[in-house]
Amino acid sequence: MSTSKHPKGLYLIFATSTAERFSYYGMRAIFILFLTQALLFDKEHAASIYGSYTGLVYLTPLIGGYIADKYWGIRRSVFWGAMMMAVGQFLMFFSASMLDTKELSHWLMYGGLTFLILGNGCFKPTVSSIVGQLYEPGDKRLDSAYTIFYMGVNVGSFFAPLVCGYFGETGNPHDFKWGFLIAAIVTILTVVLFETQKNKYLIGPDGKPLGIIPDAKREQPEESKTSQRKTAMDREKKFRNNLFLGVLAVALVLFFYWCFGNDWVSIGIFTACIIFPVNILLDGSLTKIERDRIFVIYIIAFFVIFFWAAYEQAGASLTLFAAEQTDRVIFGWEMPASWIQSFNPFFVVILAAIMPGVWGALNKRGMEPASPTKQAIGLLLLSLGYLVICFGVKDVQPGIKVSLIWLTGLYFIHTMGEITLSPIGLSMVNKLTPVRFASLMMGIWYLSTSTANKFAGILGGLYPEPGKVKTLLGYPIENMFDFFMMFVLMSGVASLILFLLSKKLQKMMHGVE
Repeated sequence: MSTSKHPKGLYLIFATSTAERFSYYGMRAIFILFLTQALLFDKEHAASIYGSYTGLVYLTPLIGGYIADKYWGIRRSVFWGAMMMAVGQFLMFFSASMLDTKELSHWLMYGGLTFLILGNGCFKPTVSSIVGQLYEPGDKRLDSAYTIFYMGVNVGSFFAPLVCGYFGETGNPHDFKWGFLIAAIVTILTVVLFETQKNKYLIGPDGKPLGIIPDAKREQPEESKTSQRKTAMDREKKFRNNLFLGVLAVALVLFFYWCFGNDWVSIGIFTACIIFPVNILLDGSLTKIERDRIFVIYIIAFFVIFFWAAYEQAGASLTLFAAEQTDRVIFGWEMPASWIQSFNPFFVVILAAIMPGVWGALNKRGMEPASPTKQAIGLLLLSLGYLVICFGVKDVQPGIKVSLIWLTGLYFIHTMGEITLSPIGLSMVNKLTPVRFASLMMGIWYLSTSTANKFAGILGGLYPEPGKVKTLLGYPIENMFDFFMMFVLMSGVASLILFLLSKKLQKMMHGVE
């Protein structure tokens, strides 16, 4: 039976995620500046590296989710994920310490990114999925729990740019190393916190410890028990499925190679974003209702790609815009550009405390929107945020910096959209997914974010630069107004289509709200 009080395990996950997100967002706050100011990459190349890194960070949860579901369990995945991230942060520190040895510094940077990507893949889907396991099926507190969890993520995200930006973004390229070192130390603290408290607080509603036994072994549907007696028909079906996936993968790789040339990160991410979801749909144990619900996740995940592709400009083009074209002087003191990345998590912490009450009040009046409609509202708010900054940069002459109020307004409206879309999306995935696919489906959800982040890097590469001609679908991107208007139109159209589909998607959820 549920009560209004949340399990104590939620607050351990809150604290662990706060520390881990501090590590990630501390590094991310200074990463694009490190690439352009210390390693001296041009903006287009830097945006491509940024997009590849953040894209792969959200792709590897698919692998990590599969390993956690099938073999390791959640606890071991969290431990090894955090350890690999710590190694990655230390390698970034060494990269920033050896700027005079250019080639070695580059290799250390790529090595650090590799460990961060792999570690995040193990950590991210498991921590997200264990939130739902603290509650009984159908518990009304789940949306609220994911909003609290999301608030923890953003507490870390708020302090990270302030601390890592203060020590790393000083105007001296050699000081970036201190930002990376602080991120490494906080990652180690994450490991210590989780390992010392997990046995005490990670307890399910039945009183049993969570995260030790892989989820796939905890739930085996009747169909899977009978299918353990392998028949020739089973093997033939599996062969046909694998053959179909193989042919599809080859076709997709060739198509994306034609689109992107030798950009194998883009080819890999965009191919995976189709192959993995199709693979789950081919699983013979799925019932019709389960398959319908998974289709809902996939359709919404597709539209979420457009949200995050625009939203994730925060760490790339919006940081460059803050550094170069925003007046950051306040009472004679110039705010570091990386600090502006704290605006969003600051607003999230405030709004995350308000939104559960808003949804609750609407629910009492029978007016609470369904999950698909909430996602559409989130996209609409994102479009409005970019529309605000379009007014700020319209007709501004080159060399003139705009007021900080425009970026502040953009981040506030974007945060309203994020709170409407992201925690509700996590809760929806948990409620619609069969338990045996819990971490894997969370990985699929993050795969849409992976695709969006790589897409964000491609779009961020269109950031206007003097002397460079940049176009999108034949249309020139000549100034900041053109650049920001691109995101207004993209997210606005996606929002409209999702609004039109929301009633159909609600039916396909078969009673899950």
